[in-house]
Amino acid sequence: MDHVFQFIQDYHIHTMLSSCSADPEQTPERILRYAKDNGLKEVCITDHLWDASVPGASDWYRPQDIAHVSESLPLPEDPEVKLHFGCETDMDREFRLGLSEEHFDQFEFIIVPTTHLHMRGFTISEEDWGDLSRRRALVVERLDRLLDRKYPFHKMGLAHMTCTLAAGYENQWENHIRLFAGIPDAVYEDQFRRAAAAGIGIELNAPINDYNEWEREQILRPYRIAKDCGCRFYFGSDAHHPAGLNAAPAEHQGWVRELELTETDRFRPFG
Repeated sequence: MDHVFQFIQDYHIHTMLSSCSADPEQTPERILRYAKDNGLKEVCITDHLWDASVPGASDWYRPQDIAHVSESLPLPEDPEVKLHFGCETDMDREFRLGLSEEHFDQFEFIIVPTTHLHMRGFTISEEDWGDLSRRRALVVERLDRLLDRKYPFHKMGLAHMTCTLAAGYENQWENHIRLFAGIPDAVYEDQFRRAAAAGIGIELNAPINDYNEWEREQILRPYRIAKDCGCRFYFGSDAHHPAGLNAAPAEHQGWVRELELTETDRFRPFG
């Protein structure tokens, strides 16, 4: 009998270097303490990044280049916990990834959200901004475009694939559920078969305990399809502040319970 998927990893954490954090308490040392307090074996720092060698950065992303995110190095060392150096990069409205392939080797793990459609004019055009059906189509196309590439997917993760930000800002909670509920099973099945074959990890990152029963079923559906297609999963708290770290164990347990995950479902980018 397989063991239950244990809370021993967190591969999506921001430090104060991410502009959306800028919290002086969110340091690698604080993240290490979180890992030790909760019995984690591996954590990965994934600050927001747009490579200076890739054109088209937004004003928000431009300061967050490789030199900037590398300020967290060297990471603290501990005999019980391994800290990894990664990044969270984005895909702009031209489907261009914000990390040059020549710089992939500078990061141990790279996560890519295909649902960041809150950056008006950068990840989504003005014309598509207010159209939920276009947003839905873009979520599908952006993942297809990512999987079309010949990236080292064994060290990459698909970040928060049911993120509320896919719906923009107006009626965000209701609209993000409508958006993902409208993607057919067959589309998800095709994409997740491709994802499993490529070897990319699927991130478990959403406030799964905050949904009512009906909402939860809509959000869980793609993850259940991904599991059936042979995808492997990792947990990401997406913490920007210590409070996010504190909430992580309960969110992890919610995912494990709802998806009935075991250790055979674990994504292992570090062996």
